[in-house]
Amino acid sequence: MIEREHFGGTWQRDRSFSPAVTTMGGKIIWVAGHGAPVDDQGNSLAGKFGAQARQCFKNMQVTLDRAGATLADLVTMTVFITDSRNGDEFTKIRAEFFAQDKWPASALITCDGLAQPAMLVEIQGIAVVDG
Repeated sequence: MIEREHFGGTWQRDRSFSPAVTTMGGKIIWVAGHGAPVDDQGNSLAGKFGAQARQCFKNMQVTLDRAGATLADLVTMTVFITDSRNGDEFTKIRAEFFAQDKWPASALITCDGLAQPAMLVEIQGIAVVDG
């Protein structure tokens, strides 16, 4: 059985992440970076940060399903964005995908570019499930 504890913070609550998450037991799933330059139908999402961020989470959920997990099993994520002005929007979008006060730990990093020129955001993470 897995035990999980989310350590709440003060200002972190408004940024939809936990300062720390601990786990005991379980299987660890290392999730590679997921980007979303296109939607599920193959339509370009170039220039659409919000749509890309939501699609990244959808893409991660597909991967996690295959590994026997859900987004709620993520204990940490590293988020890469190409424009720091999108940080606040990402924070609001992340809150759409996780239960209040059950957010993963997180880092939000601004970088010059990602794997494909159209990509504006990429997310990688670590999930823990009952093993």
